[in-house]
Amino acid sequence: MIKSPTAGIILAAGASTRFGRPKQLLEVGGRMLLAGTIEAALASKLDRVVLVLGHESDRILAALADRLKDPRLVVTVNDRYREGMSSSLQHGLLKVRAAFPSIMVILADHPFLDSALIDLLFSRFLASDKDICLPCHEGRQGVPVIFGSRFYDEIMKVRGDVGARDVVRKNPECVLAVEIENDEYLIDIDCEEDLRQALALLR
Repeated sequence: MIKSPTAGIILAAGASTRFGRPKQLLEVGGRMLLAGTIEAALASKLDRVVLVLGHESDRILAALADRLKDPRLVVTVNDRYREGMSSSLQHGLLKVRAAFPSIMVILADHPFLDSALIDLLFSRFLASDKDICLPCHEGRQGVPVIFGSRFYDEIMKVRGDVGARDVVRKNPECVLAVEIENDEYLIDIDCEEDLRQALALLR
């Protein structure tokens, strides 16, 4: 079973409807939230990183500026982002599926994501016979999630704002859940209260 090289796909195309303003541009811990996600991915052992933008893409690109110069980083804009997260994942997958036998799906709104978690999942995935790998803490599963190529066609059939959650749910026997001690890795920002809690933890 060939599992590498692996491409990371950062999903950052959403309109942040529940939050009310672009989460990608939030400042968390002294840096732009999306910039932190990109830096974590590029500091990891991922072979390629695809950043999928959509809503406010011009504004976000301008804010990222020099952070986009890494040769491993590919930036692409999903014009269909209003169709939900699945369309952005598929947009990113189409950029890499021919050359990469596995992908890591990374969400842009997890302020505590770092290269250590990415590399832990990556190494455990490569050493296993499973085709899906994700972090979990006391039974609660999270992201990033790695998928082997056997699930690419299934991912391309998903519709709506669910990413590949249903693919994980429908294939429990294929999932390697890596237990992590730090539950901060699973924190995401969906509302202002989430942001306040994240900022409090960073103090």
